[in-house]
Amino acid sequence: MVAKPANVLAIIPARGGSKGIPRKNIRGFAGYPLVAYSILAGLRAETVTRVIVSTDDEEIADVARQYGAEVPFLRPAELAQDNSLDLPLFQHALAWFAEHEDYHPDVVVQLRPTSPIRPRTCVDDAVRLLLSHPEADSVRGVVPAGQNPHKMWRIDPVSGQMHNLLTVEGVKEPYNAPRQILPQVYWQTGHIDAIRPATILKKNTMSGDVILPLMIDPRYTVDIDNPSDWAKAEWLLLNGGLDAVDPASRRRSLPKDVRLIVLDFDGVLTDNRVWVDEYGHEQIAANRSDSLAMHILRKKLPIEITVLSMETNPVVAARCKKIDVPVIQGVNEKADVLKKLIADKGLEPSQVVYVGNDVNDLVCFDLVGCACAPADSHPDVLRAADLVLPDNGGHGAVRDLCNMILAAQ
Repeated sequence: MVAKPANVLAIIPARGGSKGIPRKNIRGFAGYPLVAYSILAGLRAETVTRVIVSTDDEEIADVARQYGAEVPFLRPAELAQDNSLDLPLFQHALAWFAEHEDYHPDVVVQLRPTSPIRPRTCVDDAVRLLLSHPEADSVRGVVPAGQNPHKMWRIDPVSGQMHNLLTVEGVKEPYNAPRQILPQVYWQTGHIDAIRPATILKKNTMSGDVILPLMIDPRYTVDIDNPSDWAKAEWLLLNGGLDAVDPASRRRSLPKDVRLIVLDFDGVLTDNRVWVDEYGHEQIAANRSDSLAMHILRKKLPIEITVLSMETNPVVAARCKKIDVPVIQGVNEKADVLKKLIADKGLEPSQVVYVGNDVNDLVCFDLVGCACAPADSHPDVLRAADLVLPDNGGHGAVRDLCNMILAAQ
């Protein structure tokens, strides 16, 4: 008998009265509202069956709905104060669902907006860990602690003398001991909590007695409480090379039935450089392996390839003629031309793959089934791409794509 899938409810607490960073939950973080990162972490998780935002604020509720979350109720004001605890908030949500919908989830997940940079599998890993351990009350994300509490002190307010915070059995002075012989300690992050509802409702706690750790790569650790935290976290998301849940990218897979590949020219079929002589004649550098791979692909599969280029340039036309690929040049509005191209060929967007390397290509990414980028593309393009190709533009990126499509067939 096949086991029934668990019903997993993700709750995102997002009140409107933040003091440290006013309106932080809907403030733009690397181009998207902060709360969107937690919403999409829930929506993209395979194990989560429902995502809601618990808020007291109508504007936050509207933004949450725009990004796909449910907001079935507004949280009472008394549960949205500076000193409000998580427990009554979650008890309120579970009681509301029980009363109004007779809905009783098997697992509750907490996704805090102030920890927006999550590993892609973080939510699923936590839920599956909890479900695989019936004895556990909850799972909490942790990282190795940056500071060891065995080397921390208390200062007596009367005498002014210092006393070590913790003792270690068998170690006389842990504050003088090498860290290698001290117990390993961990810091809880705000990325993920997976909790059994009975822990919240019957034990009146957000963690319970048996708490399991989900080890998270410490590179993902951020907690946004003030403006300096915000700037550091944005930099980390944009420049840290992390495989994080990101609203800029849905990370769709290559379509199973690819019928059309649309390529930008500069930076995709070339290395984005140009040589100009004293007469204004231009030369570019292309890669023969790309043209060979396209030839093999088209010979084996019923796939068309077209180049879209903003420039009207003889060198573009000459190269495309050489490799027998149709080209549309002088394209100022790439999105409009791409939509017309797909319609004229009688294709569905899901049958089309687009490859671009710079910001003017971003308008095309949502119009196709899969958006690809060479490895050396603009950072915004790398964030938005579904698939980042292993090689640089003009150095085999197109061949990478052709090989992937052939391998999938």
